[in-house]
Amino acid sequence: MPAIIGPVKVTNVGGGIINFGDSFYISPKGTGKNNSGSGGLNTGNVVNTNNGLSATNSIDPDITDQNVSGNE
Repeated sequence: MPAIIGPVKVTNVGGGIINFGDSFYISPKGTGKNNSGSGGLNTGNVVNTNNGLSATNSIDPDITDQNVSGNE
């Protein structure tokens, strides 16, 4: 059912959807790929990572990994 709303201020949108109006179903789609070595994605104030030898295989023989299509 439609509604009348007052002024709207959108300050920040980070990877989401903003919808104004009637909607039956909203399904955001997205894909991503990340290659990281040993201890590469550690987060924190103090991080101490000791690695002897680290090798990351970033070779990807696939043509596509995950297709995102339709209803975008």
